[in-house]
Amino acid sequence: MPSRAHQLLAVGQSVWLDFIRRGHLISGEFDTLVRDAGVVGVTSNPTIFQQAIAKSTDYDAAIATGIRGGLSGEPLFEALAIEDIQMACDRLLRLYDGSAGMDGRVSLEVSPRLANDGLGTLAAAKRLHAAVARPNVMIKIPATQAGLPSIASAIEAGISINVTLIFSIDRYREVMEAYLTGLERRAAAGGELGDIRSVASFFISRVDSKVDAAIDARVATLPAGATERAELEALRGKAAVANARIAYAAFEEIFGSSRFAALRAKGANTQRPLWASTSTKNPAYRDVMYVEELIGADTVNTMPPNTLDAFNDHGIVEARIQNDLAGAKAVFTQLPALGVPLDALIGLLEDEGVKSFIKSYEELLATLETKRKDVVAQG
Repeated sequence: MPSRAHQLLAVGQSVWLDFIRRGHLISGEFDTLVRDAGVVGVTSNPTIFQQAIAKSTDYDAAIATGIRGGLSGEPLFEALAIEDIQMACDRLLRLYDGSAGMDGRVSLEVSPRLANDGLGTLAAAKRLHAAVARPNVMIKIPATQAGLPSIASAIEAGISINVTLIFSIDRYREVMEAYLTGLERRAAAGGELGDIRSVASFFISRVDSKVDAAIDARVATLPAGATERAELEALRGKAAVANARIAYAAFEEIFGSSRFAALRAKGANTQRPLWASTSTKNPAYRDVMYVEELIGADTVNTMPPNTLDAFNDHGIVEARIQNDLAGAKAVFTQLPALGVPLDALIGLLEDEGVKSFIKSYEELLATLETKRKDVVAQG
């Protein structure tokens, strides 16, 4: 019997693995997940690589080789990451070919240090795309204000892009605009559109973590027995799914438009929403909530291994992303009326996300520097 993640393909959702590690690729564990657990793609980010390299010995031999070859710092990290991405791309090539390029994708992110450097981001995207040299690689670019023009230019250049760190609906609309603009420029120049794929990575659990904390802080200011307390408590754990459902409605609007129809006629592909950060942070919530509630056509859910295991064990396969859009919109009215500034809180998450990835990146480079000194000391 196919796994629950395999069954999601029948309702139009792809499961990508939000995890990469060299030992996992070499041991055959990754191949098992592809064969048995329904994984049809891979995403990575600076935090994933930091944990993989710092918390295992998988990379020690490659690090030593790179150091003896004169590499250090960012070039050393990129050499390690590119090898992993190439390995994963090669393992997924059959899925890539079988899905006409929709799945079998592996994402590699530009340095988070470039989040506010548009020109640097575009140059890095082109360089990494060329270095990986695999048709199924996707380059990740953050959806910062500086990143938006880079996204359009990278699409224009024919690079498949995973747009990451999207939190707000307004920013998501700007991301879709950047994608369409890039396609239109490419078409105007006579370029092919059909080989370009893109996903828009909309972050989920961090929204509830942020908003729930604000709800708790607001509740603490209210007297016992106040009617607002019960109203606020009923809204815990509602913001993230509501945000995603409104985003999906925006996706249907833009990619159902005559503007995109003209591009589709020239071979363009839909930019699918990708639900990221889908592990449940609050143990009071169902552990697969951010999978089950966001199942729907033309979407991707990238899951860490534990969430994938949990969903395959007891998840419910049912398209729910379009459920109760009016209720989702009501959350965005109710919370501000009760003193929780929902839009402002979501607006803080982009900067926090960038800073979190930069912190992981700096820790990763510090780990590599320690290993470099050890190799030099050993001669």
